[in-house]
Amino acid sequence: MLLVVAIVVGITIGVLLPKISRPVGELTGEYTASGPAAQALDGLKVDDRPSVAGYDREAFGYRQTDEDGDGCDIREDVLARDLTQMMYKRRGSCQVKSGVLNDPYTARTIHFLRGPTTSTAVQIDHVVALQNAWQSGAKSWTTAQRYRYGNDPYNLLAVDGPSNEEKGSASAAYWLPTNSAYRCSYVSRQIGVKEKYGLTVTSQEKRAMKAVLHGCPAQEVPKR
Repeated sequence: MLLVVAIVVGITIGVLLPKISRPVGELTGEYTASGPAAQALDGLKVDDRPSVAGYDREAFGYRQTDEDGDGCDIREDVLARDLTQMMYKRRGSCQVKSGVLNDPYTARTIHFLRGPTTSTAVQIDHVVALQNAWQSGAKSWTTAQRYRYGNDPYNLLAVDGPSNEEKGSASAAYWLPTNSAYRCSYVSRQIGVKEKYGLTVTSQEKRAMKAVLHGCPAQEVPKR
């Protein structure tokens, strides 16, 4: 009797990946994907020896710029973009006092209220984390390039605070939103960010992204 042993090649992440075909995913560990986002992913350089040596979050100048000159930092700008039913702190202010977030990471509705103990309910996530960017190529950038990246609205989302903290600096190989309906959009935005800034991916990260994109073959990369 011929005994065939199938070895499941897994990807360590915090939540389950979307279902994929058994022959492709479970038996070989390789995932097929098509469409614009998958094509963009295939265009990214693979680097399996990333290093976080020298990483310093402050090197990216998050919230230290005001590109639109409105007197508020990027956190306020992203809150104003992503919240609904928004109220400002006072007339003429750009500081958001309250609003409602339809959180993409959990699909929950979160009522945001600015305050010492309440503001962290909604946090601003770097979709491609700063540490991930550092080890993917940003360590060789100029200060100006890092500041641009750290405050780029294209790479920023208002999200559920606990989810943002859980994610930390993890790539798609280790963390995906619990809201499975958003995973294709999430991964495609990561691809768009990495394409925009010439950042690399690891083989493991690329496989995880393909596993997600397998279920959404028409997925586009978000416009910049």
